[in-house]
Amino acid sequence: MKRTPNSSGHLLLLAGSGEARVIAGLLADSGQIQVTASLLNPPRSFGPLPVTTRLGRFGGKDGQARYLHAQRVTAVLDASHPFAARISAQTVAVCADLGLPYAQLLRPDWQPVAGDQWQQVADESRVAPLLTRQNRVFTTTGRATLEALTRNCAAQFYVRQLEDPSDLPAQPNVHHIIGKGPFSVEDEIRTLRGLRIDVLVVKNSGGLPSRTKLDAARALGIKVILIARPPLLDVRRLQTVKAAMDWIDSL
Repeated sequence: MKRTPNSSGHLLLLAGSGEARVIAGLLADSGQIQVTASLLNPPRSFGPLPVTTRLGRFGGKDGQARYLHAQRVTAVLDASHPFAARISAQTVAVCADLGLPYAQLLRPDWQPVAGDQWQQVADESRVAPLLTRQNRVFTTTGRATLEALTRNCAAQFYVRQLEDPSDLPAQPNVHHIIGKGPFSVEDEIRTLRGLRIDVLVVKNSGGLPSRTKLDAARALGIKVILIARPPLLDVRRLQTVKAAMDWIDSL
């Protein structure tokens, strides 16, 4: 569908999800509205976004409010990672204070199917009591919560990272695996089987591309511990890129 440019609007796109990248591309191609994407860190998986991008924190609620005012932002689409709870909650509050339209793009979480052996916990600190010294654990939960996951736990952890983790403190029971997706089910089966993994720990991020590790775990009969998503915000919520683009059209 051809979209009509709206030069009077300025959309802040909180990025960090695959959907945010797709939306940035669609908006860049259409010239529909001025758009600025916001990321905490430079994108590591697929290179720069095709729109103006700012990096780093805003400096709290007041700093974000000043930024939105200075840049004459007229609406915010939150397409950050499903676990980016802090920036989402802050942005909801700021937009409410400033009277700006806000919507959250949040893809559906994963649901088990026949053959899955899933157990869901509230956060990474709840995983250790479910493990034993004999467990070999594969995880993709990220470096920010790695210490909470492995603290006081004697299991062997195999942690997939995008980049060399040499800046992280060495731990005798933590082994880093460098890998950049997307990974097919067959790729994940080879990884899990080759490392003799018997427990998979992942965040319930949702989405098709990263579900392949769950499909591989089901095929191999591996137990999965899912980190539950943060509590849902009471906001306008969209589940698809199309719904997000329709919302932008309505601004």
